Amino acid sequence: QVHLVESGGGSVQAGGSLRLSCVASGFTYKTYCMAWFRQAPGKVREAVAAVDSDGRVTYTDSVKGRFTVSKDNDKHTLYLQMNALKPEDTAMYYCAADPWGLGAKHREYEYDYWGQGTQVTVSS
Repeated sequence: QVHLVESGGGSVQAGGSLRLSCVASGFTYKTYCMAWFRQAPGKVREAVAAVDSDGRVTYTDSVKGRFTVSKDNDKHTLYLQMNALKPEDTAMYYCAADPWGLGAKHREYEYDYWGQGTQVTVSS
C-alpha cells in the first residue's frame, strides 16, 4: 500500500526558510515522478515543483530561484527547500506520486497518490 507522509511545515516570518520532507513507502520510488503541490484557502491546488525518474525538475514560475526540489532514491524521500518565503506562499503543501515516471508534470490529475499535507504559514 502506498503511503506518503509529509513533514517540516510550520510558521515563519517573511524571508525565512523551511524544508519540507515526504517519506514514501509501498512502491518502487525511484521509478516514479514526484511532486509538491500546494493549496491556499479559497484557491485551487497548484503544482509547485516536480522531479521525474530521470532527475529532471520543473518549478512553477512564482517559486523559481527560491525553492529547490530534490529526490533521494535511497531514502525514499522527497524534499522541498523553501527560501525567501513570502506571505503568498502560505498554503497546505502536498506530496504526490505518479507511477509514470518520465516527465516532471504539473497536472494534478496525473498523480495517483497523495499525502495528507503539511501546513506552511508565512507572516509579514
